[in-house]
Amino acid sequence: MIETLKDLLRFFRQHKKWWLIPIVLILVLFGALVIYAQGSAVAPFVYTFF
Repeated sequence: MIETLKDLLRFFRQHKKWWLIPIVLILVLFGALVIYAQGSAVAPFVYTFF
């Protein structure tokens, strides 16, 4: 997992794609929200976003 993050940051640095960082962070946050909401009472409210 840490190696993947290092590779991703190295890619951003080498190719000057700093604008991709917010997009990646939003995708990771949405993924974490969906995983967290699967087993909780928040699930019906999360699925209204999609």
